[in-house]
Amino acid sequence: MSQGILGIHHITAMAGVAQRNVDFYVGVLGLRMVKKTVNFDAPDVYHFYYGDKVGNPGTVFTFFPFGDGPRGSGGAGQASVTSFSIRSESVDYWVKRLKDHNVSVSGPTERSGQTLVISFRDPDGIALELVAHAGAADRPGWQEGPVPSEHAIRGFYSVTILVKNHRLTSSLLTEVMGFRLIEEDEGRYRYEIGNGGPGTMIDVISQQDARYGTQSIGTIHHIAWRVTNEDELVHWQTKLMDAGMHVTEVKDRNYFKSVYFREPGGVLFELATDPPGFAIDESVEDLGADLKLPDWFESNREAMESQLPLIYLPVIARS
Repeated sequence: MSQGILGIHHITAMAGVAQRNVDFYVGVLGLRMVKKTVNFDAPDVYHFYYGDKVGNPGTVFTFFPFGDGPRGSGGAGQASVTSFSIRSESVDYWVKRLKDHNVSVSGPTERSGQTLVISFRDPDGIALELVAHAGAADRPGWQEGPVPSEHAIRGFYSVTILVKNHRLTSSLLTEVMGFRLIEEDEGRYRYEIGNGGPGTMIDVISQQDARYGTQSIGTIHHIAWRVTNEDELVHWQTKLMDAGMHVTEVKDRNYFKSVYFREPGGVLFELATDPPGFAIDESVEDLGADLKLPDWFESNREAMESQLPLIYLPVIARS
């Protein structure tokens, strides 16, 4: 019997300058660099993974930094906002911290009568939120970064996508993938999966007159959803194909295996396995310290490294 889709595995975006991306997500937001590798489909580009201590599923935001390349534009067929969890007691800290780092902040504003939301953008224009809610402390954050442990980000809260018509998207989510509609408010539909709660939710915004987005720097590339193992992955691959989705073959991403497909609104989804995780090629203590390559790239390491810009992790100072 299938264990179902469990929640968000990771979210992947397209960034500009690599060092600027590292400085923001490690130095400002206080996430841990859990893996520094390359884009397996375009190995002349880094692939950075940021998350908690070990990069647990549901905490990992990943980036392909393309340098000074063309910028994308947000719109229909894309994920539009990535939301992180913080403790309710951390709102004032984060408003001050972001402003101290010259980040323009909106809020905090109340949403659904239960949460406070701080909205802002990263240096490439990607829309982010910090959602303060009861129960955030149930998930630990990265405790050795620049953000004090009591205020650390606690993984994802939710992700928001924009589609022109939510009905087909809703049908896939609820009738095929196992999501449940839990809230509806003026063209915004919230669904959850698995056990529910932070890290299991997707908000679908329906806007018929929205223009389609163009994918490049400053946009979200895809949303990955968790499955327990490769048997589950193949089960869902078959189920999605039977539902009429065009699903890729199983891809070996070294730290997980996955398949990709586009939901009816155009957003690229991935299903990714929880194992083996990020500690298969370096110790937990050393995660993110060195450039890690899969075995099939090792013979070309010297040439690959020569094409990649040097990057440095920020010096950690608590504030």
